[in-house]
Amino acid sequence: QVQLVESGGGLVQAGDSLRLSCVVFGFGRTDDWAFMSWFRQAPGKEREFVALINFSGRSAYYADPVKGRFTISRSNGKTTVYLQMNSLKSEDTAVYYCAAGRSTGLTVDDYDYWGQGTQVTVSS
Repeated sequence: QVQLVESGGGLVQAGDSLRLSCVVFGFGRTDDWAFMSWFRQAPGKEREFVALINFSGRSAYYADPVKGRFTISRSNGKTTVYLQMNSLKSEDTAVYYCAAGRSTGLTVDDYDYWGQGTQVTVSS
């Protein structure tokens, strides 16, 4: 059974940076967590896609609102995924979730495993 644990959230000011981490526990089959993504959910809004990375770490994809500011990366051992967030804005405030699945996808339904979430609050 794959388990995902996020960390790194916090309260920052607009323009600051944060780095989120997501660690894979349990492993299961590698295919189960080949593709990993970050989603976020602001109060009163639906969970939305933020960034995606493939197993090798060589291919990434970003939602338009975070392009050029956020960078997703993967450790050499593939079991940790990072989200480097720079130039944070108040609209980035949300609970950030790590997700893992067998294929690429931009929707919640594309992923089988989820972390518990980590709160990011950006004050303006």
